[in-house]
Amino acid sequence: MLTDQIKATFKDAARKLTGQKKREFTAQVALDYFNGSARKTEAAMGWDRRSIQRGLDSLRTGIPYQDNYQARGRKKVEEILPRLVEDIRALVDDEAQIDPTFGSEFRYLKVSAQAVRDALISQQGYNDAELPSRQAIGRLLNRLGYRLRKPSKRSH
Repeated sequence: MLTDQIKATFKDAARKLTGQKKREFTAQVALDYFNGSARKTEAAMGWDRRSIQRGLDSLRTGIPYQDNYQARGRKKVEEILPRLVEDIRALVDDEAQIDPTFGSEFRYLKVSAQAVRDALISQQGYNDAELPSRQAIGRLLNRLGYRLRKPSKRSH
């Protein structure tokens, strides 16, 4: 029915589209060339049948399928461990120093992210498995407005 050249052209066009536009395009190909069958379109073109069906439903009803991009990806550590932020602040607020030149709003810490992580385990009752890595603790400290700074070496 469709030549290999036409299939390649359709596949190339679909590859350049995303989201709703891609679903509508694949659905229109299904309607025009495969009697509106998502299964036949999947077999012939190699596209995802569910996506084609969503496009067909969207064309039929006029209501676009809602993508849920916000639900993708890894949740921030603050969402996974809600009391972690308060516990970190309780540990480091006494150690934090404000920039003496007032050049930034950051508070500087003389403790490392690993030391904060170790203190969470020893003082706040967390266990090693539930806490994120040292790097993740460092990123969280940065989001909270803290910057890690090595203690300055003083000469006597």
